[in-house]
Amino acid sequence: MTDQTPSRRQLHLNAFLMSTGHHEASWRLPESDPHAGTNVEHYQQLARTAERGKLDSIFFADSPVLFGEVGRRPAGKLEPTVLLTAIAGATERIGLIATASTTYNEPFNLARRFASVDWASGGRAGWNVVTTAGPDAARNFGVDDQPAHAVRYERAAEFIDVAQKLWDSWQDDAVLADKAGGVWGDDEKIRTIDHEGRHFKVRGPLNVPRSPQGHPLIVQAGSSEDGKGLAARYADAVFTAHQTLADAQEFYRDLKARTAAAGRDPETIKILPGIVPVIGATEAEALELERELDRLIKPEYARIQLARTLRVDPEDLPLDRQLPDNLPSEDEIEGAKSRYTLIVQLARREQLTVRQLIGRLGGGRGHRTFTGTPVQVADAIQEWFDGGAADGFNIMPPVLPSGLETFVDQVVPILQERGLFRTEYTGRTLREHYGLTRPENRFSRQAATVAAAAV
Repeated sequence: MTDQTPSRRQLHLNAFLMSTGHHEASWRLPESDPHAGTNVEHYQQLARTAERGKLDSIFFADSPVLFGEVGRRPAGKLEPTVLLTAIAGATERIGLIATASTTYNEPFNLARRFASVDWASGGRAGWNVVTTAGPDAARNFGVDDQPAHAVRYERAAEFIDVAQKLWDSWQDDAVLADKAGGVWGDDEKIRTIDHEGRHFKVRGPLNVPRSPQGHPLIVQAGSSEDGKGLAARYADAVFTAHQTLADAQEFYRDLKARTAAAGRDPETIKILPGIVPVIGATEAEALELERELDRLIKPEYARIQLARTLRVDPEDLPLDRQLPDNLPSEDEIEGAKSRYTLIVQLARREQLTVRQLIGRLGGGRGHRTFTGTPVQVADAIQEWFDGGAADGFNIMPPVLPSGLETFVDQVVPILQERGLFRTEYTGRTLREHYGLTRPENRFSRQAATVAAAAV
């Protein structure tokens, strides 16, 4: 693919950052810092690198539980909204997205937190909405087991609705700052929301003025039926995982159709599959980096994690045999349904042994890993973008900081030359980067409707 004709569509690129990189053995490389996960300066420098490449945003995943075996890979992580605030002061344009759970938080707390990050960053905040599965997380919050899948998503929908009402509880011009008159704010332009639903009862208003974006960007990452339903109603961007072009195209068509059926413009939801680019100056060099990383995987740890994902005993997964036939059905899986299905389908389709499957998952946990030169990586991105499978990509460097630096310095210029990606930022907020408008305040709209009807 060497067509240099400028495209009217522009890619959206997000950098998904994870300590020393997404490959589980990246921390074992000689150049890696095993303590990077708690080093704020490490993340500030990564954010500046992404900003140098004019990427739309950076993203931090999170979970309210210690995930996996600590012997396997760096496991400690900082609370991401706190980290985003530290990064905001070290950057100017890059969007800042963090995960927060609707299962083990309350709407008022999270609405305030993300509005605060939006103010601290000048309008660059995004919230990746997740529902949290697993008994280990539940027990951290005094609950014996996780809520059912459907209940978690029902709660998530109401949670977002409450958060957006809270963000709208201040009109944009509620702060008067009238020194001469001695009036700081207009009480008539700040209102309670008086929400009463199945899961929440929230009076409001929020104790933070309406933030620069009005609503921080809403991101969603679940690809189950309930996840796609939630995304169609609320998401501005969707992070997803696919191994094949055909699967990505089907997901893209389905979610765009669901978004239209929900009464929204499908162009207002941006679909970004994950890609783990293993990049070398030559294809042989890229393949050698991939092999080196895979050699450093400790299969005994990886097998334990795979067994947890598949809901089986590790002893049921001999390393040099294929997956057993008697795995649970998707209907029996309460958390990460779509990822479970993706992993099982990958193993069955390619007839992988458990050891081979562990290697395939080591870089991206089910996201597509692509190994090649900068041109080959750019070609792979363009193929899915032009083929109706993506509006952009969630870039998941296997090794940090080198993987992000290589992508920014060697792949981004190719995409720019092809007219597929910006050469300069044209806006300052995250919504502007994603080509989205600032939401109208629902209560201002309601007041205007009532006033018009009274005339």
